[in-house]
Amino acid sequence: MTGVVAIPGEAVAKPIAAPADFNGDGYRDLVVPAPTAKVGGKDGAGAVVVLYGAKTGVSASRKAVITQNPAGVPDSAETEDLFGSSTAYADLDKDGYSDLIVGAPWEDLGTTKDVGTVTVLWGGKNGLSAASTLPSPRVPYGQYGLDVAAVRDSQGPRVLVGGYDGSIEFSGTFKRTGSVSAKTSYVGLTGSVGVVDLGDFNHDGRAERIVTTLRAGGYSGGRVYVDPSNGNRAPLPTDGTTTAVGDVNGDGYNDLVVGDPDEPTTGTSGHRGGELTLWYGGPLGLADAKPVHISQDSPGVYGTSDTHNRFGTAIAVTDLNKDGLGDIVVGVPGQTQSNQAGAGVVVVIPGKKTRTPGAGSYPLSQETVSVPGTSAQGDAFGTTLTVGDLNKDGHPDVIVGGGGEDHYRGAVWILRGTSTRPTGTGGVELTASKLGAGGESPQIGGFQPS
Repeated sequence: MTGVVAIPGEAVAKPIAAPADFNGDGYRDLVVPAPTAKVGGKDGAGAVVVLYGAKTGVSASRKAVITQNPAGVPDSAETEDLFGSSTAYADLDKDGYSDLIVGAPWEDLGTTKDVGTVTVLWGGKNGLSAASTLPSPRVPYGQYGLDVAAVRDSQGPRVLVGGYDGSIEFSGTFKRTGSVSAKTSYVGLTGSVGVVDLGDFNHDGRAERIVTTLRAGGYSGGRVYVDPSNGNRAPLPTDGTTTAVGDVNGDGYNDLVVGDPDEPTTGTSGHRGGELTLWYGGPLGLADAKPVHISQDSPGVYGTSDTHNRFGTAIAVTDLNKDGLGDIVVGVPGQTQSNQAGAGVVVVIPGKKTRTPGAGSYPLSQETVSVPGTSAQGDAFGTTLTVGDLNKDGHPDVIVGGGGEDHYRGAVWILRGTSTRPTGTGGVELTASKLGAGGESPQIGGFQPS
Protein backbone atom coordinates (compact mmCIF):
# COMPACT_ATOMS: atom_id res chain seq x y z
CA MET A 1 0.00 0.00 0.00
CA THR A 2 1.11 3.74 -0.36
CA GLY A 3 2.46 6.82 1.35
CA VAL A 4 0.86 10.17 0.64
CA VAL A 5 1.28 12.75 -2.08
CA ALA A 6 -0.36 16.13 -2.52
CA ILE A 7 -1.96 16.87 -5.86
CA PRO A 8 -3.38 20.40 -5.94
CA GLY A 9 -7.13 20.11 -5.72
CA GLU A 10 -7.06 16.32 -5.93
CA ALA A 11 -4.93 15.12 -3.02
CA VAL A 12 -5.38 11.55 -1.87
CA ALA A 13 -4.26 9.92 1.34
CA LYS A 14 -3.18 6.31 1.59
CA PRO A 15 -1.68 4.35 4.44
CA ILE A 16 2.03 4.12 5.02
CA ALA A 17 3.09 0.77 3.52
CA ALA A 18 2.49 -2.15 5.87
CA PRO A 19 5.64 -3.35 7.67
CA ALA A 20 7.70 -6.01 5.87
CA ASP A 21 10.90 -7.98 6.53
CA PHE A 22 13.53 -6.67 4.12
CA ASN A 23 16.60 -8.28 5.74
CA GLY A 24 15.19 -11.68 6.66
CA ASP A 25 15.84 -11.47 10.40
CA GLY A 26 12.24 -12.37 11.27
CA TYR A 27 11.28 -8.86 12.36
CA ARG A 28 9.19 -6.53 10.24
CA ASP A 29 10.67 -3.24 9.12
CA LEU A 30 8.76 0.03 8.74
CA VAL A 31 9.01 2.40 5.78
CA VAL A 32 8.17 6.05 6.43
CA PRO A 33 7.75 8.07 3.21
CA ALA A 34 9.07 11.64 3.03
CA PRO A 35 8.21 12.59 -0.56
CA THR A 36 8.77 16.33 -0.14
CA ALA A 37 12.14 15.98 1.60
CA LYS A 38 14.99 18.15 0.35
CA VAL A 39 17.88 16.09 -1.03
CA GLY A 40 21.18 17.60 -2.12
CA GLY A 41 19.60 21.06 -2.08
CA LYS A 42 16.70 19.90 -4.28
CA ASP A 43 13.32 20.72 -2.76
CA GLY A 44 10.79 17.91 -2.98
CA ALA A 45 13.26 15.39 -4.38
CA GLY A 46 11.92 12.92 -1.85
CA ALA A 47 13.13 10.06 0.34
CA VAL A 48 12.00 6.96 2.18
CA VAL A 49 13.19 6.22 5.71
CA VAL A 50 13.50 2.51 6.50
CA LEU A 51 13.37 1.60 10.20
CA TYR A 52 14.70 -1.92 10.73
CA GLY A 53 12.85 -4.04 13.26
CA ALA A 54 14.09 -5.91 16.32
CA LYS A 55 12.70 -7.55 19.46
CA THR A 56 12.10 -4.08 20.88
CA GLY A 57 10.35 -2.91 17.72
CA VAL A 58 11.67 -0.24 15.38
CA SER A 59 13.88 2.66 16.34
CA ALA A 60 15.39 5.73 14.70
CA SER A 61 18.77 4.33 15.74
CA ARG A 62 18.37 1.52 13.19
CA LYS A 63 17.44 3.35 10.05
CA ALA A 64 18.41 3.95 6.45
CA VAL A 65 17.42 7.10 4.58
CA ILE A 66 17.13 6.16 0.90
CA THR A 67 17.02 8.75 -1.87
CA GLN A 68 17.81 8.77 -5.59
CA ASN A 69 21.28 10.17 -4.95
CA PRO A 70 23.27 7.17 -3.68
CA ALA A 71 25.18 5.07 -6.17
CA GLY A 72 23.11 2.09 -7.25
CA VAL A 73 19.74 3.86 -7.14
CA PRO A 74 18.57 4.74 -10.67
CA ASP A 75 18.31 8.38 -11.78
CA SER A 76 19.20 11.20 -9.39
CA ALA A 77 17.46 13.44 -6.90
CA GLU A 78 15.80 16.34 -8.68
CA THR A 79 13.48 19.13 -7.60
CA GLU A 80 9.90 17.89 -7.08
CA ASP A 81 10.42 14.29 -8.17
CA LEU A 82 8.52 13.35 -4.98
CA PHE A 83 10.32 10.02 -4.66
CA GLY A 84 8.45 8.10 -1.95
CA SER A 85 4.99 9.35 -2.88
CA SER A 86 3.81 5.74 -2.94
CA THR A 87 5.25 2.56 -1.45
CA ALA A 88 4.39 -1.14 -1.36
CA TYR A 89 6.21 -4.42 -0.82
CA ALA A 90 6.35 -8.04 -2.01
CA ASP A 91 9.03 -10.65 -2.59
CA LEU A 92 9.28 -10.06 -6.32
CA ASP A 93 12.28 -12.25 -7.14
CA LYS A 94 11.27 -15.09 -4.79
CA ASP A 95 14.51 -15.06 -2.79
CA GLY A 96 12.81 -14.98 0.63
CA TYR A 97 13.34 -11.25 1.20
CA SER A 98 10.67 -8.59 0.82
CA ASP A 99 11.39 -5.95 -1.80
CA LEU A 100 10.25 -2.32 -1.62
CA ILE A 101 8.45 -0.65 -4.53
CA VAL A 102 8.65 3.18 -4.57
CA GLY A 103 6.83 5.64 -6.81
CA ALA A 104 8.20 9.01 -7.95
CA PRO A 105 5.28 10.36 -10.01
CA TRP A 106 6.79 13.73 -10.90
CA GLU A 107 10.01 12.29 -12.32
CA ASP A 108 11.04 13.63 -15.75
CA LEU A 109 12.55 11.25 -18.28
CA GLY A 110 14.77 13.18 -20.64
CA THR A 111 12.73 16.07 -21.98
CA THR A 112 9.42 14.37 -21.21
CA LYS A 113 7.88 16.05 -18.18
CA ASP A 114 6.27 14.33 -15.20
CA VAL A 115 6.36 10.85 -16.69
CA GLY A 116 6.91 9.26 -13.30
CA THR A 117 8.97 6.23 -12.37
CA VAL A 118 8.64 3.20 -10.12
CA THR A 119 11.79 1.92 -8.45
CA VAL A 120 12.30 -1.50 -6.84
CA LEU A 121 14.70 -1.58 -3.89
CA TRP A 122 15.73 -5.20 -3.52
CA GLY A 123 15.83 -6.87 -0.10
CA GLY A 124 18.65 -9.06 1.17
CA LYS A 125 20.44 -10.14 4.33
CA ASN A 126 21.87 -6.63 4.71
CA GLY A 127 18.54 -4.95 4.07
CA LEU A 128 17.56 -2.88 1.03
CA SER A 129 20.48 -2.26 -1.29
CA ALA A 130 20.44 -2.80 -5.06
CA ALA A 131 17.76 -1.00 -7.07
CA SER A 132 16.23 -0.97 -10.54
CA THR A 133 13.25 0.67 -12.24
CA LEU A 134 10.20 -0.97 -13.74
CA PRO A 135 9.46 -0.13 -17.39
CA SER A 136 7.74 3.25 -17.73
CA PRO A 137 5.08 4.10 -20.31
CA ARG A 138 6.70 7.53 -20.91
CA VAL A 139 3.41 9.39 -21.17
CA PRO A 140 3.90 13.17 -20.77
CA TYR A 141 2.40 14.24 -17.43
CA GLY A 142 1.24 10.64 -16.89
CA GLN A 143 2.61 10.72 -13.33
CA TYR A 144 3.16 6.98 -13.31
CA GLY A 145 3.56 5.90 -9.69
CA LEU A 146 0.87 8.03 -8.06
CA ASP A 147 0.14 4.80 -6.22
CA VAL A 148 1.54 1.27 -6.17
CA ALA A 149 0.33 -2.05 -4.77
CA ALA A 150 2.00 -5.45 -4.73
CA VAL A 151 1.19 -9.04 -3.81
CA ARG A 152 2.34 -12.62 -4.19
CA ASP A 153 -0.63 -14.87 -4.87
CA SER A 154 -1.40 -17.99 -6.90
CA GLN A 155 -0.28 -16.14 -10.01
CA GLY A 156 3.08 -15.25 -8.48
CA PRO A 157 4.37 -11.76 -7.75
CA ARG A 158 2.33 -8.87 -9.14
CA VAL A 159 2.73 -5.10 -9.06
CA LEU A 160 -0.10 -2.68 -9.86
CA VAL A 161 0.75 0.94 -10.69
CA GLY A 162 -1.62 3.90 -10.97
CA GLY A 163 -1.19 7.21 -12.76
CA TYR A 164 -3.00 9.99 -14.58
CA ASP A 165 -3.31 7.86 -17.71
CA GLY A 166 -4.71 4.73 -16.05
CA SER A 167 -3.16 1.66 -14.44
CA ILE A 168 -0.57 -0.97 -15.41
CA GLU A 169 0.02 -4.41 -13.95
CA PHE A 170 3.37 -6.23 -13.95
CA SER A 171 3.56 -9.96 -13.26
CA GLY A 172 5.63 -13.05 -13.96
CA THR A 173 9.39 -13.10 -13.47
CA PHE A 174 10.97 -10.00 -11.94
CA LYS A 175 14.72 -9.62 -12.29
CA ARG A 176 17.05 -7.28 -10.44
CA THR A 177 17.96 -5.69 -13.76
CA GLY A 178 14.42 -4.26 -13.84
CA SER A 179 13.09 -6.59 -16.52
CA VAL A 180 9.67 -8.20 -16.09
CA SER A 181 8.38 -11.14 -18.11
CA ALA A 182 4.79 -9.88 -18.38
CA LYS A 183 3.18 -6.45 -18.47
CA THR A 184 -0.52 -5.77 -18.94
CA SER A 185 -1.76 -2.26 -19.58
CA TYR A 186 -5.19 -1.06 -18.54
CA VAL A 187 -4.58 2.52 -19.62
CA GLY A 188 -7.75 4.44 -20.37
CA LEU A 189 -10.19 1.93 -18.86
CA THR A 190 -10.88 4.04 -15.80
CA GLY A 191 -9.18 7.36 -16.51
CA SER A 192 -6.79 8.89 -13.98
CA VAL A 193 -6.03 6.33 -11.26
CA GLY A 194 -5.00 7.81 -7.93
CA VAL A 195 -5.29 4.72 -5.71
CA VAL A 196 -4.59 1.05 -6.43
CA ASP A 197 -5.01 -2.02 -4.24
CA LEU A 198 -5.11 -5.81 -4.49
CA GLY A 199 -7.39 -8.20 -2.61
CA ASP A 200 -8.75 -11.75 -2.96
CA PHE A 201 -12.49 -11.54 -2.23
CA ASN A 202 -13.64 -15.01 -3.34
CA HIS A 203 -10.82 -17.04 -1.79
CA ASP A 204 -9.59 -18.45 -5.11
CA GLY A 205 -5.97 -17.49 -4.49
CA ARG A 206 -5.94 -14.63 -6.98
CA ALA A 207 -6.08 -11.04 -5.79
CA GLU A 208 -8.48 -8.81 -7.72
CA ARG A 209 -7.34 -5.39 -8.88
CA ILE A 210 -8.97 -2.42 -7.15
CA VAL A 211 -8.46 0.93 -8.86
CA THR A 212 -9.86 4.24 -7.66
CA THR A 213 -9.86 7.30 -9.84
CA LEU A 214 -8.83 10.74 -8.71
CA ARG A 215 -11.68 12.88 -7.45
CA ALA A 216 -14.37 13.23 -10.12
CA GLY A 217 -16.70 16.15 -10.66
CA GLY A 218 -20.12 15.63 -9.07
CA TYR A 219 -18.82 12.94 -6.70
CA SER A 220 -17.57 13.10 -3.13
CA GLY A 221 -14.47 11.12 -4.13
CA GLY A 222 -13.20 8.98 -6.98
CA ARG A 223 -14.91 6.08 -8.73
CA VAL A 224 -13.97 2.61 -7.45
CA TYR A 225 -13.52 -0.29 -9.91
CA VAL A 226 -12.83 -3.97 -9.18
CA ASP A 227 -11.08 -5.93 -11.97
CA PRO A 228 -12.25 -3.52 -14.69
CA SER A 229 -10.41 -5.51 -17.38
CA ASN A 230 -12.46 -8.67 -16.75
CA GLY A 231 -15.60 -7.35 -18.42
CA ASN A 232 -16.72 -5.49 -15.31
CA ARG A 233 -16.09 -1.92 -16.30
CA ALA A 234 -18.86 -0.39 -14.21
CA PRO A 235 -17.68 1.18 -10.96
CA LEU A 236 -19.07 0.22 -7.60
CA PRO A 237 -21.99 2.46 -6.59
CA THR A 238 -19.84 4.30 -4.09
CA ASP A 239 -17.17 7.00 -4.02
CA GLY A 240 -13.88 7.07 -2.19
CA THR A 241 -10.28 8.15 -1.93
CA THR A 242 -8.69 5.13 -0.26
CA THR A 243 -9.27 1.40 0.25
CA ALA A 244 -8.40 -1.42 2.64
CA VAL A 245 -8.85 -5.19 2.48
CA GLY A 246 -9.50 -7.63 5.36
CA ASP A 247 -11.98 -10.13 6.79
CA VAL A 248 -14.26 -7.96 8.94
CA ASN A 249 -16.91 -10.61 9.71
CA GLY A 250 -14.58 -13.60 10.09
CA ASP A 251 -16.21 -15.78 7.41
CA GLY A 252 -12.93 -16.57 5.67
CA TYR A 253 -13.48 -14.14 2.79
CA ASN A 254 -11.74 -10.79 2.51
CA ASP A 255 -13.95 -7.71 2.49
CA LEU A 256 -13.38 -4.32 0.87
CA VAL A 257 -13.56 -1.09 2.87
CA VAL A 258 -13.70 2.19 0.94
CA GLY A 259 -12.95 5.47 2.71
CA ASP A 260 -14.84 8.57 1.54
CA PRO A 261 -13.72 11.46 3.78
CA ASP A 262 -15.10 14.26 1.57
CA GLU A 263 -18.25 16.19 2.23
CA PRO A 264 -21.25 14.88 0.24
CA THR A 265 -22.11 16.27 -3.18
CA THR A 266 -24.59 15.10 -5.77
CA GLY A 267 -22.81 11.79 -6.26
CA THR A 268 -23.72 8.26 -5.37
CA SER A 269 -22.58 8.46 -1.76
CA GLY A 270 -21.09 10.68 0.87
CA HIS A 271 -21.91 11.68 4.41
CA ARG A 272 -21.23 14.82 6.38
CA GLY A 273 -17.85 14.43 8.03
CA GLY A 274 -16.98 11.38 5.91
CA GLU A 275 -17.97 7.73 5.81
CA LEU A 276 -16.86 4.18 5.04
CA THR A 277 -18.52 1.75 2.68
CA LEU A 278 -18.02 -1.92 3.55
CA TRP A 279 -18.46 -4.60 0.87
CA TYR A 280 -18.47 -8.20 2.11
CA GLY A 281 -16.61 -10.82 0.05
CA GLY A 282 -17.97 -14.30 -0.62
CA PRO A 283 -17.86 -17.23 -3.08
CA LEU A 284 -18.71 -14.81 -5.91
CA GLY A 285 -16.35 -12.15 -4.67
CA LEU A 286 -18.07 -8.78 -4.44
CA ALA A 287 -20.57 -9.64 -7.17
CA ASP A 288 -23.45 -10.29 -4.77
CA ALA A 289 -22.31 -7.92 -2.02
CA LYS A 290 -24.60 -5.26 -0.62
CA PRO A 291 -22.84 -2.16 0.70
CA VAL A 292 -22.88 -1.24 4.36
CA HIS A 293 -22.29 2.41 5.22
CA ILE A 294 -20.52 3.45 8.44
CA SER A 295 -20.06 7.00 9.69
CA GLN A 296 -19.68 8.74 13.02
CA ASP A 297 -23.47 8.93 13.08
CA SER A 298 -23.67 5.11 13.04
CA PRO A 299 -24.66 3.45 16.34
CA GLY A 300 -21.68 2.81 18.58
CA VAL A 301 -19.09 4.65 16.44
CA TYR A 302 -16.96 7.08 18.43
CA GLY A 303 -17.50 10.78 17.78
CA THR A 304 -20.05 12.82 15.85
CA SER A 305 -20.19 13.42 12.12
CA ASP A 306 -19.10 17.05 12.03
CA THR A 307 -18.27 18.87 8.81
CA HIS A 308 -14.66 18.39 7.69
CA ASN A 309 -13.84 15.65 10.23
CA ARG A 310 -12.56 13.67 7.21
CA PHE A 311 -13.57 10.31 8.69
CA GLY A 312 -12.08 7.67 6.39
CA THR A 313 -9.03 9.63 5.23
CA ALA A 314 -6.89 6.57 6.01
CA ILE A 315 -8.06 3.03 6.77
CA ALA A 316 -6.64 -0.37 7.59
CA VAL A 317 -8.13 -3.73 8.58
CA THR A 318 -6.52 -6.20 10.99
CA ASP A 319 -7.48 -8.44 13.91
CA LEU A 320 -6.21 -6.39 16.84
CA ASN A 321 -7.51 -8.61 19.66
CA LYS A 322 -7.24 -12.07 18.04
CA ASP A 323 -10.98 -12.80 18.10
CA GLY A 324 -10.98 -13.89 14.46
CA LEU A 325 -12.61 -10.68 13.23
CA GLY A 326 -10.88 -7.92 11.29
CA ASP A 327 -11.09 -4.58 13.08
CA ILE A 328 -11.41 -1.41 10.98
CA VAL A 329 -8.90 1.28 11.91
CA VAL A 330 -9.97 4.71 10.65
CA GLY A 331 -8.10 8.01 10.44
CA VAL A 332 -10.17 11.11 11.28
CA PRO A 333 -7.55 13.87 10.96
CA GLY A 334 -9.99 16.79 10.92
CA GLN A 335 -11.72 16.00 14.20
CA THR A 336 -11.53 18.43 17.11
CA GLN A 337 -9.87 16.94 20.18
CA SER A 338 -9.60 18.69 23.55
CA ASN A 339 -11.00 21.85 21.90
CA GLN A 340 -8.19 21.82 19.36
CA ALA A 341 -9.61 22.05 15.83
CA GLY A 342 -8.13 19.56 13.42
CA ALA A 343 -6.08 17.81 16.10
CA GLY A 344 -7.25 14.48 14.72
CA VAL A 345 -8.05 11.03 16.08
CA VAL A 346 -7.98 7.39 15.02
CA VAL A 347 -11.15 5.38 15.58
CA VAL A 348 -11.04 1.58 15.93
CA ILE A 349 -14.27 -0.19 14.93
CA PRO A 350 -14.27 -3.84 16.08
CA GLY A 351 -15.18 -6.48 13.51
CA LYS A 352 -18.59 -8.09 13.81
CA LYS A 353 -19.97 -11.42 12.54
CA THR A 354 -23.41 -10.06 11.73
CA ARG A 355 -24.97 -6.66 11.20
CA THR A 356 -23.15 -3.37 10.80
CA PRO A 357 -19.93 -2.89 12.83
CA GLY A 358 -19.83 0.04 15.21
CA ALA A 359 -20.47 -1.20 18.73
CA GLY A 360 -17.46 -1.12 21.02
CA SER A 361 -15.51 1.38 18.97
CA TYR A 362 -12.85 3.46 20.71
CA PRO A 363 -10.49 6.36 19.95
CA LEU A 364 -6.71 6.59 19.83
CA SER A 365 -5.22 10.07 19.94
CA GLN A 366 -2.55 12.14 21.60
CA GLU A 367 -4.96 12.35 24.54
CA THR A 368 -4.89 8.55 24.98
CA VAL A 369 -2.94 7.64 28.12
CA SER A 370 0.82 7.45 27.51
CA VAL A 371 0.65 8.36 23.81
CA PRO A 372 3.52 10.81 23.24
CA GLY A 373 2.62 14.44 22.61
CA THR A 374 -0.47 16.57 23.14
CA SER A 375 -3.26 17.35 20.72
CA ALA A 376 -2.79 20.74 19.09
CA GLN A 377 -4.69 22.63 16.43
CA GLY A 378 -4.03 21.23 12.96
CA ASP A 379 -1.93 18.22 14.04
CA ALA A 380 -4.09 16.02 11.77
CA PHE A 381 -3.36 12.86 13.77
CA GLY A 382 -4.66 10.05 11.56
CA THR A 383 -3.76 11.52 8.16
CA THR A 384 -2.10 8.19 7.36
CA LEU A 385 -1.93 4.87 9.17
CA THR A 386 -1.00 1.25 8.82
CA VAL A 387 -0.87 -1.85 11.02
CA GLY A 388 1.65 -4.63 11.61
CA ASP A 389 3.47 -6.59 14.33
CA LEU A 390 6.82 -4.83 14.65
CA ASN A 391 8.28 -6.76 17.60
CA LYS A 392 6.97 -10.28 16.81
CA ASP A 393 4.90 -10.54 19.98
CA GLY A 394 1.81 -11.68 18.06
CA HIS A 395 -0.09 -8.40 18.50
CA PRO A 396 -0.44 -5.92 15.61
CA ASP A 397 0.85 -2.43 16.32
CA VAL A 398 -0.89 0.66 14.96
CA ILE A 399 1.31 3.16 13.14
CA VAL A 400 -0.22 6.63 12.77
CA GLY A 401 0.93 9.66 10.79
CA GLY A 402 0.04 13.26 11.59
CA GLY A 403 0.74 15.60 8.68
CA GLY A 404 0.31 18.82 10.67
CA GLU A 405 2.47 17.89 13.67
CA ASP A 406 5.72 19.78 14.33
CA HIS A 407 4.81 22.84 12.25
CA TYR A 408 3.68 20.68 9.32
CA ARG A 409 6.91 18.73 9.16
CA GLY A 410 4.86 15.75 10.27
CA ALA A 411 5.35 12.91 12.73
CA VAL A 412 4.67 9.19 13.05
CA TRP A 413 3.49 7.41 16.21
CA ILE A 414 3.85 3.70 16.93
CA LEU A 415 1.20 2.41 19.34
CA ARG A 416 1.97 -1.04 20.75
CA GLY A 417 -0.45 -3.89 20.28
CA THR A 418 -1.71 -5.93 23.25
CA SER A 419 -4.08 -8.87 23.70
CA THR A 420 -7.05 -6.49 23.88
CA ARG A 421 -6.31 -3.21 22.09
CA PRO A 422 -3.41 -0.91 21.13
CA THR A 423 -1.91 1.09 23.96
CA GLY A 424 0.10 4.25 24.37
CA THR A 425 2.34 2.52 26.91
CA GLY A 426 5.73 2.14 25.32
CA GLY A 427 4.56 4.23 22.38
CA VAL A 428 7.06 6.03 20.19
CA GLU A 429 6.80 9.38 18.40
CA LEU A 430 9.15 9.84 15.44
CA THR A 431 9.59 13.36 14.10
CA ALA A 432 11.28 14.37 10.85
CA SER A 433 14.41 15.44 12.71
CA LYS A 434 14.66 12.09 14.49
CA LEU A 435 14.31 10.26 11.19
CA GLY A 436 16.80 12.45 9.34
CA ALA A 437 14.31 13.55 6.69
CA GLY A 438 15.49 16.70 4.95
CA GLY A 439 13.87 20.02 4.11
CA GLU A 440 11.78 22.53 5.95
CA SER A 441 8.57 20.52 5.50
CA PRO A 442 9.23 16.87 4.63
CA GLN A 443 5.69 15.90 5.66
CA ILE A 444 6.61 12.47 6.96
CA GLY A 445 3.13 12.00 8.39
CA GLY A 446 1.44 12.77 5.10
CA PHE A 447 -0.31 15.70 3.52
CA GLN A 448 -3.78 16.73 4.54
CA PRO A 449 -6.16 16.20 1.64
CA SER A 450 -7.20 19.43 -0.06
